[in-house]
Amino acid sequence: MLLLGTKYNFTELELSRLEKKVSSITNIPVFMRNDDDVVNDIKQHLQTCEDKFIVLNLRQSPSDKLIKFLTRIELTGVRYYTFDHFMEKILDKCFVPDNDLDHLSFLEEVSRFSKWQYLQKRIIDIAAVLSLFILVWPILIYAAFRIKKESPGPIFFRQSRIGINGKPFMCTKFRSMHVNSHFDPYTQKNDTRIFPFGNFMRKTRIDELPQMWNVLIGEMHFIGPRAEWDILVQGYEKAIPYYSERHIVCPGITGWAQVHYPYGQNEEDTRQKLMYDLYYIKHWNILVELKTVWKTIEVVLGRKGL
Repeated sequence: MLLLGTKYNFTELELSRLEKKVSSITNIPVFMRNDDDVVNDIKQHLQTCEDKFIVLNLRQSPSDKLIKFLTRIELTGVRYYTFDHFMEKILDKCFVPDNDLDHLSFLEEVSRFSKWQYLQKRIIDIAAVLSLFILVWPILIYAAFRIKKESPGPIFFRQSRIGINGKPFMCTKFRSMHVNSHFDPYTQKNDTRIFPFGNFMRKTRIDELPQMWNVLIGEMHFIGPRAEWDILVQGYEKAIPYYSERHIVCPGITGWAQVHYPYGQNEEDTRQKLMYDLYYIKHWNILVELKTVWKTIEVVLGRKGL
């Protein structure tokens, strides 16, 4: 893959996934260089390697000369993609820019579910929750027993989360932390607030199972963006462009972002997960839904990405 420009720096997770899809990544700087030098570098690169894949990772719009050159070499089998198109096609996520003015057409590309899509989602929600309950009810009872045994206090943890249209609702989960633990909005590695079985529940997603009730009453979908704490959302909406767009649909117990990216520990992690959330909303169909279910099963059984 030939990367033109340095606007976006790939994360380690993205690089590891790209390595499975492309043989190599070569970067050609473009900023403050004349078009002839850039074109010559591209020609030289194409002569010495078999890569036929060019991505425009530019901080500014490409010049007419560069576009004409790229269009011309497409006739020889060399493909080129805008960075947005590349992110969606190869990495299954929508690129979220660093500022609101960088991507003015972005809001037009992500829309609410249609009535037909929403009906399909609700049918899947109810079928999935009822089927899941039949399978996991013994786990629910065992989890309640272990929580009481390891950490005195309530079995369930209820917290205000942000739902569709930015409206708060009370999300119910199994409690995985000791009561009256010190305040920290982010979960850290080897977090001492989490008791042993609580840690197991988080890794296997058992702590999420009580949210089946939220799904049944329509506050959540089975699959959708993560239901975030309202206190954190206030900060995210100020710091991350387009963050509120994820609230045009109901949150989910599991989701495209949850199965593609580990638990977030900072705002950059949240921005990365937002890219997956917006891809899910923009490209939703039954196939994407089934892929998310399958990847969730892989995560739970294989304990990957947690």
